[in-house]
Amino acid sequence: MKAEQSAAPKLICARCQLTLVSMPVTVSYLGNSFPVELPRCPGCGFTYVPEELASGKMLQVEQALEDK
Repeated sequence: MKAEQSAAPKLICARCQLTLVSMPVTVSYLGNSFPVELPRCPGCGFTYVPEELASGKMLQVEQALEDK
Protein backbone atom coordinates (compact mmCIF):
# COMPACT_ATOMS: atom_id res chain seq x y z
CA MET A 1 0.00 0.00 0.00
CA LYS A 2 1.35 3.46 -1.00
CA ALA A 3 1.36 6.37 1.41
CA GLU A 4 -0.88 9.21 0.25
CA GLN A 5 0.90 12.38 -0.81
CA SER A 6 -0.39 15.83 0.06
CA ALA A 7 -2.25 17.50 -2.82
CA ALA A 8 -0.86 20.93 -1.93
CA PRO A 9 2.80 21.58 -2.76
CA LYS A 10 5.12 22.34 0.15
CA LEU A 11 5.94 26.06 0.04
CA ILE A 12 9.30 27.28 1.36
CA CYS A 13 10.10 30.89 2.32
CA ALA A 14 12.93 32.16 0.08
CA ARG A 15 14.29 34.36 2.89
CA CYS A 16 14.10 32.03 5.89
CA GLN A 17 14.07 28.61 4.20
CA LEU A 18 11.20 27.60 6.52
CA THR A 19 8.08 25.74 5.40
CA LEU A 20 5.06 28.03 5.13
CA VAL A 21 2.29 27.09 7.57
CA SER A 22 -1.41 27.64 6.93
CA MET A 23 -2.67 30.14 9.52
CA PRO A 24 -5.33 32.82 9.87
CA VAL A 25 -4.36 36.28 8.62
CA THR A 26 -6.39 39.47 8.36
CA VAL A 27 -6.75 40.98 4.91
CA SER A 28 -7.67 44.67 4.68
CA TYR A 29 -8.98 46.69 1.73
CA LEU A 30 -10.68 50.09 1.63
CA GLY A 31 -11.05 50.15 5.41
CA ASN A 32 -12.65 46.69 5.55
CA SER A 33 -10.92 43.70 7.13
CA PHE A 34 -11.71 40.02 6.94
CA PRO A 35 -9.99 36.86 8.17
CA VAL A 36 -8.65 34.28 5.73
CA GLU A 37 -6.42 31.22 6.13
CA LEU A 38 -3.23 31.49 4.04
CA PRO A 39 0.26 29.96 4.00
CA ARG A 40 2.58 32.12 6.10
CA CYS A 41 6.24 31.96 7.10
CA PRO A 42 6.57 31.36 10.85
CA GLY A 43 9.93 33.21 10.78
CA CYS A 44 9.49 36.49 8.90
CA GLY A 45 5.70 36.58 8.53
CA PHE A 46 5.68 36.57 4.71
CA THR A 47 2.18 35.59 3.54
CA TYR A 48 1.71 33.75 0.26
CA VAL A 49 -1.45 34.70 -1.66
CA PRO A 50 -2.14 32.13 -4.39
CA GLU A 51 -2.85 33.59 -7.84
CA GLU A 52 -6.29 31.98 -8.05
CA LEU A 53 -7.28 33.66 -4.78
CA ALA A 54 -5.84 37.06 -5.77
CA SER A 55 -7.42 37.08 -9.22
CA GLY A 56 -10.61 35.27 -8.23
CA LYS A 57 -12.16 35.62 -4.79
CA MET A 58 -10.19 38.71 -3.68
CA LEU A 59 -10.97 40.46 -6.98
CA GLN A 60 -14.69 39.81 -6.41
CA VAL A 61 -14.48 41.26 -2.89
CA GLU A 62 -12.52 44.26 -4.17
CA GLN A 63 -15.13 44.97 -6.85
CA ALA A 64 -18.01 44.59 -4.36
CA LEU A 65 -16.35 47.02 -1.92
CA GLU A 66 -15.63 49.56 -4.66
CA ASP A 67 -19.28 49.43 -5.80
CA LYS A 68 -20.47 50.52 -2.34
